[in-house]
Amino acid sequence: MTMKKIYHLGSCNTCQRIIKTLEPLEDVSLQEIKAHPLTEAQVDEMKRLAGSYGALFSKRAQLFRQKGLHEKQLTESDYKALILEHYTFLKRPVILVDDQIFIGNAQKVVTAAYQALHP
Repeated sequence: MTMKKIYHLGSCNTCQRIIKTLEPLEDVSLQEIKAHPLTEAQVDEMKRLAGSYGALFSKRAQLFRQKGLHEKQLTESDYKALILEHYTFLKRPVILVDDQIFIGNAQKVVTAAYQALHP
């Protein structure tokens, strides 16, 4: 069974632009993470593919500085808890194509995701 999924934020212009770039999105399910928060199982699956929770964590989130997290040494369990606590801590978008994961909005990441979705 193939799995294709994009975790994104509806209010994020970058996410919307990337989704448009990746079209057509046949067989791809989209999950808007503010309306449909991530489950622990989903975050664990992303971690399995990415290798760490830290790889999924966005240090650009406004809450990162507001909470003073930039002054702390965060552990893997901290990253996981924060991603589950608030969607803004997920580096977006996260694109899953079978056993591949593409995290964030760097051009090379988006290009690789496009190639995985349109072999």
